[in-house]
Amino acid sequence: MASSALPETFRKYVVHQLSTDFVKATKLEVVKTADALATLGPHDVAIRHRYWAINASDINYTAGRYDPTKKPPFDTGFEAVGEVVAVGSAVKRLRVGQAAAVMTYGAFTELQIIDERAVIPVPAVRSEVLPLLVSGLTSYLALKECGHMTSGETVLVTAAAGGAGQIAVQLAKQAGNHVIGTCSSDEKAAVLKKLGCDRVINYKTENVKKVLKSEYPKGIDIIFESVGGKMLQDCVSCLAVKGRLIIIGAISNYNDDGAKATGFGSDAVSTVALLNRSATVTGFFLPQYAQGYASALKDMFDMVAKGKLQALVEMSDFEGLTSIPRAIAYLHEGKNIGKVVVPFQAKRNSKL
Repeated sequence: MASSALPETFRKYVVHQLSTDFVKATKLEVVKTADALATLGPHDVAIRHRYWAINASDINYTAGRYDPTKKPPFDTGFEAVGEVVAVGSAVKRLRVGQAAAVMTYGAFTELQIIDERAVIPVPAVRSEVLPLLVSGLTSYLALKECGHMTSGETVLVTAAAGGAGQIAVQLAKQAGNHVIGTCSSDEKAAVLKKLGCDRVINYKTENVKKVLKSEYPKGIDIIFESVGGKMLQDCVSCLAVKGRLIIIGAISNYNDDGAKATGFGSDAVSTVALLNRSATVTGFFLPQYAQGYASALKDMFDMVAKGKLQALVEMSDFEGLTSIPRAIAYLHEGKNIGKVVVPFQAKRNSKL
């Protein structure tokens, strides 16, 4: 069954050349809607996307870093939310007109055919759903599974005003911890204080390592790290005894096409620094924790409904699929506060 109010064609981004430069790597292709719907299998659904989420790792995917065996052309993009417009004959869980989100490769398209098992039913077609998916799940599961977060500890979140950082700050604070956040502007610092940061370090005006060594001489118990490079080294040097550093990314390395051999750069960590503190450094890659998605999402949606969790969205002046390259550049320039989202049609920035 399909909606009859669909345009004759739709557009999608396809990777034709491996590169961290999204514009260089992709082409915007036009597809006939009827041709796409003709491929709809019994267990497939078609979703007309209305909002697309931007992730720092979008350019890692266009560079072929997640699956070296995957060769162009291939679809790209990780997250979107929209409305189900067609369902296969055997689909029972979803219906036409239902709000739905996706968190899988190939989301940068106006119409996506996808197996119903990969679809996440959501309360409404709203941009504010998106910070809870890749970013929210990363924060929730990384702090729980790798950070073993409880309460009464000191938690540092780098890039704290970003999509994942904003959620990590709130989760750590609500768990009863002292929360430190790093950011790059006074505007971001003000937002982080409202979200619950006890100490905000603007790394443009303060030396992160000096502040941590001076104000937290016993070290940091949990570090939620996504920057890499010097920031990673400073964090390792400030770990407490039995401290846990969780690496969820290394955005400072992502734009380097020459880093293909190592994937995301060549950051090294001193084993002696870890040994002397019985500390740990753990990588976190979200797809390997898929068994925790459902319960984590339910928990976060409940927190939002009760006003205990905010999902900040940054849409700047983006509008339509063609804004995605500019939105990716905007994120990598560090301008965003919250999750960067591109709407099909423009609306004001908002929060859930």
